[in-house]
This record gives sequence, C-alpha cells and structure tokens, in this order.
Amino acid sequence: MGARLCTGLFCEEVLIFFTPTLKTVIVFPFLGHCSIWTIIFDHFLLKNYLTCPSFKDIPILKKIFLKQKKEAAVRRYHPWVFSGAIHHMEAFPEDGEIVEVHSQKGKYLATGHFQDGSISIRIFTFQQQEINQDFWNLKIEQAFKYRQVLGFPSSNTDCYRLIHAEGDGLPGLVIDVYAGTAVVQCHSIGMHKNVQQIAEALRNSMRGHLKAIYDKSKESLPAKYATGVTNAYLWGQKNEARVIEYGHHFEVDWEKGQKTGFFLDQRENRLLLKTYCKGKKVLNTFAYSGGFSIYALAAGAEKVDSVDISQTAVNLIDKNTSLNGFGESVHQSHKADVLPFLKDTSDFLYDLIILDPPAYAKSVKKRHNAVQGYKRLNKVALEKIKAGGVLFTFSCSQVVNNTLFYNTVVAAAHEAGRQVKLMHRLSQPADHPVSLFHPEGAYLKGLVLYVS
Repeated sequence: MGARLCTGLFCEEVLIFFTPTLKTVIVFPFLGHCSIWTIIFDHFLLKNYLTCPSFKDIPILKKIFLKQKKEAAVRRYHPWVFSGAIHHMEAFPEDGEIVEVHSQKGKYLATGHFQDGSISIRIFTFQQQEINQDFWNLKIEQAFKYRQVLGFPSSNTDCYRLIHAEGDGLPGLVIDVYAGTAVVQCHSIGMHKNVQQIAEALRNSMRGHLKAIYDKSKESLPAKYATGVTNAYLWGQKNEARVIEYGHHFEVDWEKGQKTGFFLDQRENRLLLKTYCKGKKVLNTFAYSGGFSIYALAAGAEKVDSVDISQTAVNLIDKNTSLNGFGESVHQSHKADVLPFLKDTSDFLYDLIILDPPAYAKSVKKRHNAVQGYKRLNKVALEKIKAGGVLFTFSCSQVVNNTLFYNTVVAAAHEAGRQVKLMHRLSQPADHPVSLFHPEGAYLKGLVLYVS
C-alpha cells in the first residue's frame, strides 16, 4: 500500500511492505525519488535492505485526519483533539491506542492516546518519533529536573506533584510523591495501558529518591475499563504514610484517601494563611486532612474549628493536629455539613474563614448549579465573619473560570451587604504547572478578602 512518510531530510512517497520471514515492516521509496537509497527488492530472494541511516523498523500507528478548519489548535500545541474536529480515520482505533494526528492533507501534526468520547485524542508529543521506553524516561526525567529546580524534595517538604497532566505534556497522568512513594493516577485508558513503562521510567529517573510506586487509577478511569483494574504497588511496598510540608507533619492515606491522598495544590496558600492567623479564631471548612488548620495553629491562632462531613476525614484531622502537638484546648473537629454549620454559627464569631469545597461542577452542563452553590456558600460566610475578618475562598471546578468565580463572589458580597476588599488572587503552586498552550490547566482559583 502507499503512504506518505516524513524524515528529517525530506518527504517522500513510499511503499510499505510486511515481510513475514523477518516479521518486520520495511519502508521503500519509489525508485528515482532519492539517490542515497539502495534498494534491491525480490520478495523471495530478499536481497534487499534499506541502507538509509535515518530509517529503522517503524511501528505503524493508525492515522487520524483533522478537518482543515480544526487544525489550528493543534498547530498551536493545544493537547486536546475533540471528536468534532476529526475528518476521517484510516481505521477506528481501540480506546487507549497510540495514534498519529495528521492534517486533512496528510501532514503529521502530533501523537497521542485515542479514547472514544468528547476529547478523542490527548496529545503527548508534537514530534514524530517512536514511543518507546526512552520516550517515557525522558518525559519523567524532564519533569523531575523541573521539580528539583523548585526545590523538591527537601528536608522540610518531601511531598510534591511530579507529573501534572497537560502541564507536563502528559495528558491523563498525575503522579504525586509522598516521602519517596510515587502515587500514579491515570485519568485516561491510554496512560494506564502505558503504566508499566511509566513505572520503569520513574525507577530510571528518580534513583535515590524513590521507595515505592503505587498505582491508584481504578477510581479515575472510565467505569467499564476500570472493572479490570486493581490498585496495587507496581514496585516496592508500603512505607510509613507520613510526610513533611514546610516543616508541618501529616499522615497521608494514598491507598484509601481522596484523590492521591493529600491536597498538595494548596501548599503555598496554606503558607500564606499563616500571615493572618496569630491570635485569631479560625474556621476551616471542608477540612479533609486539616491542612489549613495545622498551619493556622502553628501560626499562633487562638482557636481553630475544623468542619468536614466525613468521619474518616475528622479522624484524620485529629491525628494530624495531635501529630503536630496541638490539643483540644486550641482545636476542635466537627463532623457536619458545612452550609448548615455556617448558618447555625453565631454571628461574628470567627476572624478568619476558609472555604475550600470540592469541585461543584465537573462538566459545563452543571456549571450554573455550581455557581449558585458557590454564591450561597460565600454569602453565608460573608454574613457570619467578624468585621475586619479575612476570608480565604476557593474553587477547583475547571469549568468555572477566574472571571466567573470572581463575579460570583462579588454577587455574594452584594447580597450579604458587606464591604469587601480584594487582598490576594490565588492559584495552584508551581509543581502543578499550567502550559501556556493549555490555559484550561489553571483549575484552582482563590481569593483572599478583607471584610469590613
């Protein structure tokens, strides 16, 4: 069959043959196209060899061709190809299969994982290359070097995000490191099909910094595929589930806890919180493991209340406060639904309130309801906080952008009848990078407000 193939030197029309005896694919240019090729082909005598040094045996990837008007996003290095952008396919790939993306005219654009759905292809390279162990090694190595530039790991912080999906050029993959245990969470079938190569790349790239690799992908994969998936250690065994963040100690349950076990994305925001806590009464809502609570206590807060609807979370909060040397005289945990708890709270009791709810919307269809939820929550908090108080409020819903979240909080302040000043705009830390070509990666939004 005929196909178009591009090398680093030129672009040729080629013929591709499968040779059963050699069990390989051989690529032959049409005679006369290139003088440096030596071809002697005889199917039975097989005297023929490709002698051009730029070709090796080439794995054949299925090609997906885009509509001409939909090519621009990929040319600008956006890592998603939506189903509506596809013009045609050579053959329909399996979910998780590695495919090549081509222009409608056949020019190579990118390589990624195919998965039937709204986002049909998640691109992990814009260079035509073999996707082998060397590829994965380089990706992990580059990510680890970047984290070392950021100062991770260190003696006072040994937990950090190593791979942040699109931000590190690996859509569908998250890897968090907890005191030497890498917790891998695949959000696409393709990444999970490559998880063994990813694990090998971790071992190759993090020598001396790695104790174990745990695959916690079952909950984040499509339900049908996930039925055949088991969370398990890919290398090493369970270590002590205790980490250090800016000198504060936390127990992390990466096997049974939420996400990968700890909300690393709030690290710098927790550190900022300490600036405003000394001698204050603090309410931490949706507290989970008590991260903000520990920082507030360490900064000299007079009293901290932590609220979460989960008893498991409340138990974890109590463990972490005790681990850091704080008792019931300065801290109390509450198993309660946050909104009713806030409504029942005495007016003007707290000097500082943290609102860090889970994502209220994971799809555009649910965005309106999410906005209404954020407005109700912030309105009550603004009504209850003391004059001169400080509110830390967040949204991690990707479909609620910065402008929409800001306007929602403005509406809440208006309805609460409070005068409010903006002190800080907050986001995710540098180990959760955002690609300039994928602004959707900036999912965490936060505001610090002074309420008079």
